[in-house]
Amino acid sequence: MSNYQSAQHPPSTWLFTAMAITVGLWQFPFGPYVLYPFTILATWFHEMGHGLTSLLLGGEFNVLILYPNGSGLANAGSESFGPIRHSLVAAGGPIAPALVGAGLIYASKSEKMTRIALLSLAVAIWLSAIIWIRSLTGLIVVPAVGIAIALIVAYGKQWMRALTVQFLGLNAFISMFSAWDYLFTHTAYIGGEALLSDTGQMSEALGGPHWFWAGVIVAIGGAILLASLHAVYGTRKR
Repeated sequence: MSNYQSAQHPPSTWLFTAMAITVGLWQFPFGPYVLYPFTILATWFHEMGHGLTSLLLGGEFNVLILYPNGSGLANAGSESFGPIRHSLVAAGGPIAPALVGAGLIYASKSEKMTRIALLSLAVAIWLSAIIWIRSLTGLIVVPAVGIAIALIVAYGKQWMRALTVQFLGLNAFISMFSAWDYLFTHTAYIGGEALLSDTGQMSEALGGPHWFWAGVIVAIGGAILLASLHAVYGTRKR
């Protein structure tokens, strides 16, 4: 059977393994270098969230810049939006990694969904490099991650795909919550320029302190995480 729940190693095995790998690598001096491609990928999730939200709301998505230090910038052309649409574009960035993470973790329920999710992610990465990414870091690192994912789908064993989809999903969530300081900052330096943070933009557009909107985004991300874990593990038969 293709469902991992009937396999020798259930999905929880790979989730805990992915968590152990991530936490373990950060304990070593070389850990950040090993995880660097996933740091850039996390920024890609974030900036694609801004851009695609803008497109869905009838706006533009012009350019995506990924900087070597792991920060990024999406030129989404949402300045002409009203306060609600502009705030939705701002919130789309930090919420996107949670949505992607939930989708990847849910896809781990079966071999078929795992293949589809990983291949879809690889294709999205390549298309974004062709259409939007216009920075050297992004054009080197992001497509390389896409190629690695496609190779795992094509030639990897079942356990490699299971671990990969869980690892990517977990790290997508981690990237959202690890950006705690950015979410609770009104102004941030990106590309050497002082810019309003996502929550700073929401504060300026909708009113209220930026930390309130940061709390709302964190609560939404936490709810998405719990829902995805429950969908995969909460209904399993004992």
